Amino acid sequence: MKVMKFGGTSVGSVESILSLKRIVEGETEPVIVVVSALGGITDRLIATSEMALRGDEQWRTEFEAMKQRHHDMVNSVIDDEERRKNLLTTLDDMFEQLRSIYYGVFLIHDLSPKTQAAIVSYGERLSSHIVANLIKGGVRRNSRDFIKTVRKQGKHVLDAELTTKLVKEAFNSLECRVESLESATAAKAIPVVPGFISRDRDTGETTNLGRGGSDYTAAIIAAAIDADVLEIWTDVDGFMTADPRVIKTAYTINELSYVEAMELCNFGAKVVYPPTIYPVCVKNIPIKVKNTFNPSHPGTLIKQKIENDHRMIKGISSIKGTTLITVTGLSMVGVIGVNRRIFSTLAENGISVFMVSQASSENSTSIGVRDEDAQQAVEVLNVEFAKEIVTGAMFPMHAESGLATIAIVGENMKHTPGIAGKLFGTLGRSGISVIACAQGASETNISFVVDANYLRKALNVLHDSFFLSEYKVLNLFVCGVGTVGGNLLEQINSQYKKLKETRQLKLKVVGIASSKKAIFNRDGIDLRTYKEKLEQAPASNIHRLKEEIIGMNIFNSVFVDCTASADVAALYQDFLDHNISVVTANKIAASGPYAEYSSLKRTALKKGIKFLFETNVGAGLPIIGTIGDLLASGDKILRIEAVLSGTLNFIFNTISEDIPFSQTVRLAKEKGYSEPDPRIDLCGKDVIRKLVILAREAGYQVEQEDVEKHHFMPDSFFQGSIDDFWHALPTLDADFEARRKVLDSEGKRWRFVAKMEGGRTSVSLEAVDQRHPFYGLEGSNNIVLLTTERYREYPMLIQGYGAGAGVTAAGVFANIMSIANI
Repeated sequence: MKVMKFGGTSVGSVESILSLKRIVEGETEPVIVVVSALGGITDRLIATSEMALRGDEQWRTEFEAMKQRHHDMVNSVIDDEERRKNLLTTLDDMFEQLRSIYYGVFLIHDLSPKTQAAIVSYGERLSSHIVANLIKGGVRRNSRDFIKTVRKQGKHVLDAELTTKLVKEAFNSLECRVESLESATAAKAIPVVPGFISRDRDTGETTNLGRGGSDYTAAIIAAAIDADVLEIWTDVDGFMTADPRVIKTAYTINELSYVEAMELCNFGAKVVYPPTIYPVCVKNIPIKVKNTFNPSHPGTLIKQKIENDHRMIKGISSIKGTTLITVTGLSMVGVIGVNRRIFSTLAENGISVFMVSQASSENSTSIGVRDEDAQQAVEVLNVEFAKEIVTGAMFPMHAESGLATIAIVGENMKHTPGIAGKLFGTLGRSGISVIACAQGASETNISFVVDANYLRKALNVLHDSFFLSEYKVLNLFVCGVGTVGGNLLEQINSQYKKLKETRQLKLKVVGIASSKKAIFNRDGIDLRTYKEKLEQAPASNIHRLKEEIIGMNIFNSVFVDCTASADVAALYQDFLDHNISVVTANKIAASGPYAEYSSLKRTALKKGIKFLFETNVGAGLPIIGTIGDLLASGDKILRIEAVLSGTLNFIFNTISEDIPFSQTVRLAKEKGYSEPDPRIDLCGKDVIRKLVILAREAGYQVEQEDVEKHHFMPDSFFQGSIDDFWHALPTLDADFEARRKVLDSEGKRWRFVAKMEGGRTSVSLEAVDQRHPFYGLEGSNNIVLLTTERYREYPMLIQGYGAGAGVTAAGVFANIMSIANI
């Protein structure tokens, strides 16, 4: 025997109710069907009763709309004319009864609990008539005949013993199995039971099992008849690892234990009504959650014990609208009975507490309640402890709203060290503060409270961290779409599929900004069409860029700066303060005032995130990373010698008898080696910035002003307009050629060298001979010599391409990947 319960969405539309028909009629074993009201009808029944109570004539319109909806459903799904006519007559009789009740409420302006219970019962009573007439062999049974309640402490609760007896009698007397009848077309009888509703055993009045009571009805019947399985048919494929509306990568959990399912239900997973689990759990009857709209999906199976289950965490659930009430006072320490008074007072006033956190010092207890109960909870607790508050032994209740409660659930957390550490470490690195937490000795649930503004971020980062997601996700904001930024986006796009397959990594670009426009999409931007979208985007500015990125509050986020903008660099501190890692090819921040550089480094370290700028020096060469590794291993940088300008190296490698100095400068610009204004390279400013960065990374406190500068061109060339510069530049050709010939005769070459020794820094044009490592440096390459305590006699040499958009973008990409690999 199987019990199948279909929820409101499963009977709420023509498509879903016809799917129900196919599912039930496709069963080969005996079944009992339990149904909810048509989707949304229970809420409309309640809302219409409240209208009538207020004397609002609109109740009539709402009533007629509900009646018409049921008529439309019958006309759409019942083909047999006579059956349709009889069914509509039955429904109309019931609607007339309901109309009379509403009219009475409207006239006397009174709505007792008894009347309200009678009104809401019509939803299931109506839907069960429709389903029983729709499915082949459907026989409607009145659940009020065997689901009985008793009044206790002002509430109707299930009379379990009497109900079990009556359910057994009701369904043992009904022929549910296929018999070998003479007719080959003889069909099995299928009982159809309205869920939710019940009857008081003493008074006979209509009662109900509360919200979600249809699930409970099905579980009660399944337990009473010792069913093989209870199936809950709804509009989702089963229990999900998290809310799919928040976490796109959430997926269906194949199997759960009863305990895990109960924990997830209690913390907001609205797949199954929590009391449903208890009756079938006692009888060890499995529950299968299935999707009416996708019946071929295996769904989620809930049972006593899960075999071969190695996953620590099964699911993450959450409750919005949390208020945390803190009861605190010195009189609480060591005093027996304080907590009893707290919970008794709340229980007497019908206030449910779903989380408790108490300090070991006993001087405070924090309780989690829903926002709608918060004010009443504060009031009744202040009354309960009024004497202690007056004497100062306790403080008035403190309520903090705007919070959310999150729970991670999994039976395999038992006796597994490190779960809580990983949980709080993950939240901390994402800048999410835990306000209160609780874990029972069963170790199946760790619950904690956070600011509601961080709920989405917390759920995403936890889902990703505990490997519930199939892929690790890194969310990127790319600023600058010029040569470097454009190359980077192309590289990310070309590598996207490979990284998903080989690293289980999704690099999701959620924001792209140019100097004038920006686009944002937390679900990701299609990099194949970003140029068109950016072109069509509204104008943007630095303020909007900051507000959008911080306001998105997205997890595992990285800001990637491919500009040379001081305004963009000025945003880094705000981003790091909000736990957004920064990867930059922009040298301004790392070479700016030391105090600001140091603040960025400290913030990243404190927040457990990254501030990376490997491409600031040597493009894609591993210079900064190597210096960091040397220092981390206990070495000390004594001296740095380097050729750090690919532009200047190209110029001094190209200058010859046939190609004068002025022409080499033009060639450097045409080939894209130099800045649009080559004077930035020729004055050595770029090299000075790079040297300052290297010195700082080597452990020395250096400012740009500390660097000794030896220009190889007159200062007048760095003044005036760019046109003046190009006009005057050929006047230097003769002098450079004369000096070059002397150099050539001596077997030497020019190199613009940056030096640091013991914290003293300088840049100058030097002549090096054939024995020097810099002599054979070709094209626009860079080279760095690191003399350390370990590499004193034979310095470490790093050499390679030091300029070019492709290698710089690749270096930025490598920094991004280093964050992804954490």
